[in-house]
Amino acid sequence: MFKKSILAVILVLSAVFTEIQAQTPPTNGTGTPANPKTDDSQQPNRFWQASVGGGHYMVALERISAISRHKYLLDGGIAVDEVTVDALGQALVRFYFLAPLTDSMKGTGTGAAAARLVDRGREVLDRGSEITGSNPQNMVIKKFPETTHAREIEYRVESAEELGALYNSLRTAWETGRGRKFTIK
Repeated sequence: MFKKSILAVILVLSAVFTEIQAQTPPTNGTGTPANPKTDDSQQPNRFWQASVGGGHYMVALERISAISRHKYLLDGGIAVDEVTVDALGQALVRFYFLAPLTDSMKGTGTGAAAARLVDRGREVLDRGSEITGSNPQNMVIKKFPETTHAREIEYRVESAEELGALYNSLRTAWETGRGRKFTIK
């Protein structure tokens, strides 16, 4: 009887462990969950590369002097989540994701109405991109002359998750000294 009870407990624990493993998201080799919209792979060189919707960026790892990820409000209505790479040279690179403040207010009274308007605006932009062949979600936003910055390279990504995956790739490459190639599909 005791052996049967132990066997039953072992079987239950085994089933629970298998279920937990099945729920654990796959990782991309850096210990962070894999994102089906991104690809991050180690490269046999000493460069970090990023291919995003707005173009391609490549920097020698030994030229990087600082990296950061930070958030701020722009004009009181847009939240910016930004990754910057400061490399020895003439240019600073910025990768960023923009989100209207209404995204954080969804489901609450007037916030829900504002969020619906923002969602409708996104639908219009998406439809416009189908017609024109451009993708406004990947385009850098500039307000001339306030946001015209000399020696600054800018890329826009579509989600905070993509930006997080980009930052993790960059950080891993810089910390290990091993090249990586990051791509947003």
